[in-house]
Amino acid sequence: MEMKKRIHLELRNRTPSDVKELVLDNCRSHDGELEGLTDEFEELEFLSTINVGLTTVAHLPKLTKLKKLELSDNRISGGLEVLAAKCPNLTHLNLSGNKIKDLSTIEPLKELESLKSLDLFNCEVTNLNEYRDNVFKLLPHLTYLDGYDLCDKEAPDSDAEVYAEGLDGDDDDEDDEEDEEVAPVDDDEDEGEEDEDEGNEEEEDDLSGEEKPDSEEDDDDLNDREVDDGDDEDGEEEQGQKRKRELDEEEEEEDD
Repeated sequence: MEMKKRIHLELRNRTPSDVKELVLDNCRSHDGELEGLTDEFEELEFLSTINVGLTTVAHLPKLTKLKKLELSDNRISGGLEVLAAKCPNLTHLNLSGNKIKDLSTIEPLKELESLKSLDLFNCEVTNLNEYRDNVFKLLPHLTYLDGYDLCDKEAPDSDAEVYAEGLDGDDDDEDDEEDEEVAPVDDDEDEGEEDEDEGNEEEEDDLSGEEKPDSEEDDDDLNDREVDDGDDEDGEEEQGQKRKRELDEEEEEEDD
């Protein structure tokens, strides 16, 4: 896809001045130059043109608010002096995978006083003796080179994602505003729900205290009567045996 068309798609019905982030990775540049990008992108803070075939940044528009510039995997071999004039507030610059061979090519970057992080991975300049020490001497304001500081301490993610965090902060503010717009819960509705819960609990208590059904009472009465009948039969049997013993005693007396 051509760069001009890609920029048009990335706008998504917005004006250039509304755009803070623009990603043009893997699209086609025209004759190795940036095209379609103008000074109208005055609010742009992040620009990524990875693998677009750039050979120069000479046609980069003036982007005074740009903080992070991704130029990796292109064919840039010089002309970096334009960055100080066009992007004076740049803090992160990635030139990995370009045709930078010597320190003199990056020397113009010392004019970028806000530059804190520079990446030159897979550039021939990294093969020079004492490459890291010489770059830090050449760019004294630089904090991280290829992801590490002068003492070989790795750059924290928070520093590498300064721009991304800024965007996240904007999103959080919008979320907070949306939360504030949510209507508060009505106290009367809460009281109504509590009353309803209390009523349900009272109904459960009433049900648990209800009398047994008539069928259960009848069963209990029947069991009681069966017990009484059993007791009466036992009493009659004892009386019959007692009467028999008395008759036997009387017959024995008569025989005597």
